[in-house]
Amino acid sequence: MFGLADVIKFLFSFLLVAPLVTFTHELGHMLAGRLTGSKVDIHIGAGNLLVKLGPCKIRKVYFWDGWCEYKNLNCDKKWRQVVVYLGGASLNVISILLVNTLMLFDVFEPDIFFYQFMYFSFYFVFFSIIPIEHNGLPTDGKAALDVIRFGKTDKNPYG
Repeated sequence: MFGLADVIKFLFSFLLVAPLVTFTHELGHMLAGRLTGSKVDIHIGAGNLLVKLGPCKIRKVYFWDGWCEYKNLNCDKKWRQVVVYLGGASLNVISILLVNTLMLFDVFEPDIFFYQFMYFSFYFVFFSIIPIEHNGLPTDGKAALDVIRFGKTDKNPYG
């Protein structure tokens, strides 16, 4: 039976855990972009700008989506583009391994927050690396695959 406690868990997941996983994913793209010499801003959410914290712009509907804005993406080599495209999923995987290891060694108590964080992170990894087009843009996996196979992607979600 779905009760009040379940509604609270859902809201906790929807309003806190999912945006944190989105931020982790976009941070991975940002770090990969910076590794290749690019200036990168992270956008979390949709709608009007709520607050700007350094390179991170948080929007009013902060739990909705996330993306990176690359000012001067330096992708003169295939491997640089692939690193940028797979940076988000890579940081999600690293965060899963880190949280799981910290729970394994009793640094973190097993808690619903950590389980949900890992669950949503797996979700992000899975859906970002499937090589398909979604809403007219390639997923990270399709963009990386297109770069490997064709040397470029027709629709570059990173500018």
